[in-house]
Amino acid sequence: MTKEEKVQFTLETLEQLYPETPVPLDHKDPFTLLVAVVLSAQCTDERVNKITPLLFKIADNPYAMAKLTVEEIANIIRPCGLVPMKSKGIHSFSRTIVEKYNGEVPASFDALEAMPSVGHKTASVVMSQAFGVPAFPVDTHIHRLMYRWGFSNGKSVEQTERDAKRLFPRDLWNKLHLQIIFYGREYSPARGWDLERDIITQTIGRKPEIKNWYKAQELKAKKGSTSKKARR
Repeated sequence: MTKEEKVQFTLETLEQLYPETPVPLDHKDPFTLLVAVVLSAQCTDERVNKITPLLFKIADNPYAMAKLTVEEIANIIRPCGLVPMKSKGIHSFSRTIVEKYNGEVPASFDALEAMPSVGHKTASVVMSQAFGVPAFPVDTHIHRLMYRWGFSNGKSVEQTERDAKRLFPRDLWNKLHLQIIFYGREYSPARGWDLERDIITQTIGRKPEIKNWYKAQELKAKKGSTSKKARR
């Protein structure tokens, strides 16, 4: 396959598997999405979705959030981890939104990335999912699969994002990045990866990645055979 054919195969397969792409983090507006995305750093979406209702019951807008103390925020979000950084960040950017943007989350990459605890990936998620601006947030799943599929060299998240934007049509970015995440979680995880279930990597993946998987299966089979003989 040519690179263009591999891209087309990937797009068609993902569209067949995931015609609908609901946003994994529960939210009701740009502010609650921003908070949820910050909380999701090194934390599962499932856990974030259990914690945000508790937080948003008390403060679901920047005015109310800014009135809470950092300690009050920290006590609620503790199960999400990285508590000192996240609680200070949420409190600080809530104040910034109130003081600089009249309580409205700015629809600007530069403005978002200038806020405490808001990096490029977080800004990209908010811009794409809250404001519909084409963006390609790269998480660990996308970074892994772009390399596994031979679409990027895996050297950095920044390079992966550049390659994704170069290869895929701009009007698909917002849906596609979610499709890749869903596929990575279901069919091509980092741990417990089963190539036989991973049709995209089977079809277009890097040959060394595929060979290494089969070698690992052979080693497992040999170890299993050896342990059976030892028990006899």
